[in-house]
Amino acid sequence: MNVLVCDDDREIVDAIEVYLSQERYHILKAYDGMQALKLMEQKEPNLLIIDVMMPNLDGIRATLQIREKSSIPIIILSAKSEDMDKILGLNIGADDYIAKPFNPLELVARVKSQLRRYTKLGNIRNESQNMYQVSGLTINDKLKEVTMDGKTVKMTPIEYNILLLLVKNPGQVFSIEQIYQNIWNEEAIGVDSTVAVHIRHIREKIEINPKKPRYLKVVWGVGYKIEKF
Repeated sequence: MNVLVCDDDREIVDAIEVYLSQERYHILKAYDGMQALKLMEQKEPNLLIIDVMMPNLDGIRATLQIREKSSIPIIILSAKSEDMDKILGLNIGADDYIAKPFNPLELVARVKSQLRRYTKLGNIRNESQNMYQVSGLTINDKLKEVTMDGKTVKMTPIEYNILLLLVKNPGQVFSIEQIYQNIWNEEAIGVDSTVAVHIRHIREKIEINPKKPRYLKVVWGVGYKIEKF
């Protein structure tokens, strides 16, 4: 698989290449957002690792442009580690965030995790039941397609998996920790903002009025559920 690594620090790009190449990933290199956009069109990578602060076109604006055309997994890489910076990365469409300095083995693990979700969305399913419907909301898990009142809704891999989990269990309330553990396959520690951002994105895509959701509802102090009609 092709992994596009974009950072204006060439040593960091080379270091990431060393570790990911050992896992037999093919590395594409870019050193600013403009180069990343060009490689996205030319090579169609399977995953993007992109730094926030870069010349010409920064990682935030590059990610915004990429999300208009592609749903590939995106991992934001930045020296900033505050919660608001993480939320910003997730808000613009990133699937994960890792702060510098980072443990290379952790980065490799996150890359593998994102690629597993991207290539095997909804991999735990009954092959004879690929359609899930709650009123006007439908998921075709065979095609990995979400429609709302007959109109296709574009989802990132994380958004799709969260929505699929909830739609497959209408009426069941999932805590933030349960959602995170089901989707990320990791222990849930301090992940409230991560899950909440993705939930908000899903609402914005499937709800007529996200502030008064019909489908994806919060059960205060407990978690989230898809309303059972």
